[in-house]
Amino acid sequence: MADIQQLERICSQVRRDIIRETHACQSGHPGGSLGCTEFFVALYFEVMQHSPDFSMDGQGEDLFFLSNGHISPVWYSVLARSGYFPVSELATFRRLDSRLQGHPATHEHLPGIRVASGSLGQGMSVAIGAALTKKLNGDDHLVYSLHGDGELDEGQIWEAAMFAAHHKVDNLISTVDLNGQQIDGPTEKVMSLGNVRAKWEAFGWDVIECADGNNMAQLLASLADAKTRTGKGKPVMILMHTAMGKGVDFMEGTHHWHGVAPNDEQKEKALAQLEETLGDY
Repeated sequence: MADIQQLERICSQVRRDIIRETHACQSGHPGGSLGCTEFFVALYFEVMQHSPDFSMDGQGEDLFFLSNGHISPVWYSVLARSGYFPVSELATFRRLDSRLQGHPATHEHLPGIRVASGSLGQGMSVAIGAALTKKLNGDDHLVYSLHGDGELDEGQIWEAAMFAAHHKVDNLISTVDLNGQQIDGPTEKVMSLGNVRAKWEAFGWDVIECADGNNMAQLLASLADAKTRTGKGKPVMILMHTAMGKGVDFMEGTHHWHGVAPNDEQKEKALAQLEETLGDY
């Protein structure tokens, strides 16, 4: 088991990166990025078998696909902090000619990115394809994917869910970030998701519920549990409850920070709440 305190220290720095990335270009999506920080840190610093010595084919390592690509600030931070590219490059987020576009893309050849994402609903289909490829290649490593709860409004998600269960894609661990918020408001007001767990179970998935995805110990336990359920004939789903904007008091729990960058005063107020643990870029 990882040193929880060290992982939490990394989270604090990643949150600082998110605030600084979005502030510098006055664009981007800080809310969901802050809420999923523990997930990304757990995945890249503890759970996945992966290497910054990046190859597109991904053979012999676990793979991750970000379906809700608008939360790229957190992914870029974690990729940089785990050695995929220089941390200083975070300063180029959303700039012209940057490899760090607002939504992850492949033509910039940024290490760690295997597919363009952000057109919501597509990431699960891609992850399933990668998982089936691993089966065909005799590669016993796992494929992980992350999705937003608002993204479940997309029909392609449910087509992919049926396909994965029917074809017994049991080397796939998908996670839905249940923060209850999407760009136009609370998910319950935009379009109620109903009983999300019952839906995924009805679609043939093995479902785990993580009550607090911002609690590192709980999250690691859920991810460890998910790994034990792979290889048993069903794809695995983690329903991860988080708070949008976690770590910054005035951003937490509201859709208003889904896609709004902090101004100068808000940036300083946010950074004052987050310890600098690994050094700012």
